[in-house]
Amino acid sequence: MNTISMPFIDIIDYLPELQPQFERINKAWVQQYFTLEPFDIAQLENPQENILDKGGHIIFAKEHDQILGTVALIPSQEPNTFEMIKMGVSPEGQGRGIGSLLGKVILEKAKSLGAEKVVLYSNTKLAPALHLYKKLGFQEVDMGCSQYGRCNVKMEISL
Repeated sequence: MNTISMPFIDIIDYLPELQPQFERINKAWVQQYFTLEPFDIAQLENPQENILDKGGHIIFAKEHDQILGTVALIPSQEPNTFEMIKMGVSPEGQGRGIGSLLGKVILEKAKSLGAEKVVLYSNTKLAPALHLYKKLGFQEVDMGCSQYGRCNVKMEISL
């Protein structure tokens, strides 16, 4: 993967030693607004088995030696479709365009993996996240049936 950066921010691929950062950033926002569900715990505590080994991908935003944000992709049950999951930016990284940068890079990664569409599930409580997704080009679609208890919004983007 090419390294895309903004001043002092590098986007890097998952490394096993970054698992605690993946878990920390995502548990913080999930616990702030919701309750951790079993799938959250599985993905966050063992991303190798529950994301990467299933054909997924995880990236991080790094400033010097500090991990400020992360996002992941997992293959969807729909053909040629990935789901964007576990996007989070730590409080010290918020408001700096890091979420936008992560979103753009993960969408490019999905495209390089052959995706024609990326979907995501969210919640209306997460207004800043929904605003970011719309800026990235996602559009709200019919929710359908979701396996996620906390989600009340489904969005997708064609690549």
